Amino acid sequence: MDYSVLESACLPGETLVFVYGNSMSGEPDHQLMTGARFVAEGKTKAEYDLVDLGGFPAMVHGGATCVNGEVYALTAGGVRYMDEVEDHPEYFRRTNVELEDGPAVDCYLLPPAHGRPFPRIHSGNWRERGF
Repeated sequence: MDYSVLESACLPGETLVFVYGNSMSGEPDHQLMTGARFVAEGKTKAEYDLVDLGGFPAMVHGGATCVNGEVYALTAGGVRYMDEVEDHPEYFRRTNVELEDGPAVDCYLLPPAHGRPFPRIHSGNWRERGF
């Protein structure tokens, strides 16, 4: 992936956000991204774990997995909306994460202690979780 597109993708007032679960295209909550601009597919550096919380995943820092997802450009209002949906900062926390060989973008992470009891998705890809 050529991440140079990300560096110029953000318009004034927008924030790049990495999504890795039900908000991705083709997933049941993709409508949450209405109004956001798709920028690129991507994956994180191998510093995280992806865990299965049942109906949705969580990404936690401190693992050794590259997590696959999509990058969107959100307006300030879009970020506020996602903060509300993800219950930031009480449950998920909007955090800056680095993409593999790319720039840092915002992403919603679960604190590691909250993610430990749940099964890991070893592939780092929510779409490959199995049912």
